[in-house]
Parts: sequence; C-alpha cells; structure tokens
Amino acid sequence: MNEAVNATQTTDVPQPLKGLRVIEFTHMVMGPTCGMVLADMGAEVIKIEPIDGDRTRTLVGAGAGFFPMFNRNKKSIGIDLHSPQGAEVARKLCATADVVAENFKPGTMGKYGLDYAALREVNPRIIYASHKGFLPGPYDHRTALDEVVQMMGGLAYMTGRPGDPLRAGTSVNDIMGGLFGAIAVLGALIQRGITGKGMEIQSALYENNVFLMGQHMLQFAMTGKHPAPMPARDNPWAVYDVFTVKDGEQIFLAAVSDAQWLTFCDALGFADLKAEPELATNNLRVGQRPRLLKAIAERIRDRSAAELASVMEKAGLPFAPIRRPEDLYDDEHLLATGGLADVRLPDGPKAGETVKTTLFPITMQGHRLGVRMDPPRLGEHSRELLAGAGFAASEIDRLLGESVIA
Repeated sequence: MNEAVNATQTTDVPQPLKGLRVIEFTHMVMGPTCGMVLADMGAEVIKIEPIDGDRTRTLVGAGAGFFPMFNRNKKSIGIDLHSPQGAEVARKLCATADVVAENFKPGTMGKYGLDYAALREVNPRIIYASHKGFLPGPYDHRTALDEVVQMMGGLAYMTGRPGDPLRAGTSVNDIMGGLFGAIAVLGALIQRGITGKGMEIQSALYENNVFLMGQHMLQFAMTGKHPAPMPARDNPWAVYDVFTVKDGEQIFLAAVSDAQWLTFCDALGFADLKAEPELATNNLRVGQRPRLLKAIAERIRDRSAAELASVMEKAGLPFAPIRRPEDLYDDEHLLATGGLADVRLPDGPKAGETVKTTLFPITMQGHRLGVRMDPPRLGEHSRELLAGAGFAASEIDRLLGESVIA
C-alpha cells in the first residue's frame, strides 16, 4: 500500500493542537468548519448540540452531507440551553476550555451567560471565536446565508452570465469563513502564549466574500473598467476554454503563454495555425479568439476526451476533464495519496454505513491529517464529558432523565 495512504492510520501523524480543548456551539457549515480544522489538527473538540440534535443531522438534498463532512474528530453532548440547569452545565464545560466557538445570531449566547464577557470572568485565558454573517456595523442585525452574501458581495455577479447572477456551486463563504476563524484562533493561541490572556475573535460571511472579491475590485481600480462576469470576461488568454468532443464529453484546454501555444500546436498537429503571423503572440491570439476557438473546436470534436488528456499531459500543457463530484471517488491521485478517508455515518437512512470523506488539504511532515473519530452520534460522549467535569454518576443520570442533557 502507498505510504501516503497509510499515513492517516499511523500514530506518526502530527497533532499540533493535541491537549487543546475546544467547546463549540455551532450549526450548519461555518462554525463546524472552524471546529473541524482544529479537531483535524489534534484538538479535543466538544460539540454542544440542542437536546434533539444539530439540525444538519436530518437535512436532505444539498444539505445531506453537511453533518458527516464537518463534524468528524469531535465529541458530542446534547444540552438544553433553555433550561437554567442546562446553561449551567454548558458554562461548567466552558470553564475547562481553551477555545469556545459559536455561530449564532448576535446576542444569542449572552442570554445563556455564554458570551465572551461572561466566560472571560471565569477563564481569562479563553479564546472566543464568533462566526457571524457580518462583522459589527450597520448590517450586523441582518440574517445572512452564503447565498445572501454571494449576491450582495459580487460573487454571484461574477459567477453567472450577464444579467443572471449565480451562486457558486459549493458553500464557499461558509467554509472559508470557518477557515478564517480557525486561522484567527491559531493567532490568538500564539498571542496567549506570550501574554497569558485570551481574546475574542470574529469571522464573518460578508467580509469573507468581499475579501474574495478583492482581486476584481482592484481590477476596476487599476483599469477603470467594470469587471465582466466570468462567462463574459475579457479573457487574457486565447486558448482557455471548455471544448465539447467525441460522444459529447467535455474537456478544458489551455495554452497561456507563447511557448505553450507552440507546444499546443505541435502536440495536436496544428502546424498551419502555428505558422499564422496573426497568431504569433498571445495578445494577437486574443484578438482572434472567436475564430481561433471555433477552428480548434472543429478540429478536435471527433477526438475523445481521454485521448486529448493524454496528449496534453505528455506535452506538459494545462487540461482538465469535466467531472461531477461523485467522479472524485475514483480519482487515481486521491486514491494513491490518501486524500479520501473512511467515516461512519451517524444519522440518516444509511446510519452506520462507512463512506469516504475528503481530508483537510494539507500535509504535516508528509502526512495527511486523518479521521481519528467518526462524526459522533448525538450525546455519544455526554457521560464521559460530564464525569470529567466533576459530575457524579447519579447527577448525570438525573440530568439525562430530566432531558436536560442527551
């Protein structure tokens, strides 16, 4: 077996955050992503769920993968925060934490004495990571979703065709907002190591989206021209497009320099195009782009995507087959390098079955950070966690019996 595949199964995988305790009050994608990143790096992450479970456990359709994707390597306890006893249990757990993460509406955590101001009185070393729709300001009272900030933040405009704004095909702001939250937590941990004091940090969907739009904002500042949506953009390269080929398959082909253009023509047998003075430089080719793309499309339409991929790969040229998400389960690179790992599904019609999930896209000392713990069942670790916080077995039984915890 490939050594990289074994990497997620050995004790040699680095856990730089081992010994760090994180309590997360999170749901959906943004907050859980932050917790997953910290958990993947070795932190003990305790997910506090509503007494009837995180709502993403039962989502269907495009949300069906949320819980198993973003909640691996975590422990679960269900707590009724609306109960004074439940809120007190949560506060006791937070008193043992290094980091608390949450992604509820502003003011929600304060109702239960779980806001930063209350928790730092008990634990001045606490790092409090809030994940919001907007950073504090005129919009912070609004309800945000990934789609909302994509629409108002320019991403949907840039993704769709002119006049047809379109959200990106994944939860890009939710996921990246959680990543930025985790980055801020790591920075706060370094600062705490120097000062001994914690701090509150915030990450927000809207500001995340605006950060992603920065390149297009600066494009406008530099050129004075409004950036066109990606399907209608002024492409800086002539050969940089998706082509439909044999049997209706599609493949992306590119040649983004003059040297690549010459190689492209040699590899595909386009000696006549290579010899045209009007196509000698990239900028000249951009001026001829409609004609050039039509000519290339006609010449390769009866060639298979696999054949073209082989030719492009041998020539060292950029290419990509057009795939669906499920096709990635058979990707030879992911399979050979251990980029996919087994998890047991905790909920839904396939509860208990083992499927493949994607790993955090980094290596440490040559190892991928794997799955140490499957996504938890609701309350799977309640007894263990409360016993560790000093609760007697009889008290835990009472709290379970009164549905204060699950």
